[in-house]
Amino acid sequence: MKNFAHRGFSGKYPENTLLAFDEARKTKGCDGIELDVHLSADGIPVIIHDEEVDRTAVSGRGTVKDLTLEQLRRFDLSYTFAGKCERQRIPTLEEYFDLVRTCDLETNIELKTGVYEYPGIEQKTLDLIRAYGMEERIIISSFNHHSVLRFKALAPHIRCGLLSDSWLIDAGAYVKKAGVEYYHPIFNNMTPEYVKDLRDNGIGINVWTVNEPEDVRRMRSVGVDAVIGNFPDRTATVIAEAS
Repeated sequence: MKNFAHRGFSGKYPENTLLAFDEARKTKGCDGIELDVHLSADGIPVIIHDEEVDRTAVSGRGTVKDLTLEQLRRFDLSYTFAGKCERQRIPTLEEYFDLVRTCDLETNIELKTGVYEYPGIEQKTLDLIRAYGMEERIIISSFNHHSVLRFKALAPHIRCGLLSDSWLIDAGAYVKKAGVEYYHPIFNNMTPEYVKDLRDNGIGINVWTVNEPEDVRRMRSVGVDAVIGNFPDRTATVIAEAS
């Protein structure tokens, strides 16, 4: 079972920042990083979870799609860690790839196309993946399944997953028909019966957001492929128990 850091090492550092990504990269037993991508007003793929900066910016407000990269850079995105770390700027996807290009971590990119579709985000993301030679280390996911399929049409060889926070009926058949490799459900949906249905259809399972050791153990017991959590150190400890 693989261990992905949710928005980087977000349990101890400001989420979706280069600091959180670097600390995840340095965590023993961390296999990958999950992050979220929007487009700025000038069409730059930037990494932030929300459609607005309001929650994670120390001060400042605004919608990502309405702000240029230069404007977004003015905000301190240290979130609740302000004063405990250096000022954090919104990272671009290109800066993230610069950070991880020489290590073997996998990256799960969530395209944040559920509210605003950001026309062209799939191609822009793919162009950067190709520029950095990251094709074999990427999983693309989104709650907007149309967005995932648009990406899959551009790059059939890159792995993709369909995000879900509901109890989807016949999930295995649904994901198989879509022609993607993974299902990315909220973790507490993963009963043994649900897992069997997905496995019977040849679908991989990466679950989110798994933070407590007992939940990591349960996910290991039902046989998911990866857990995505805010504390990759905790997850690594639980995985090590079985080795």
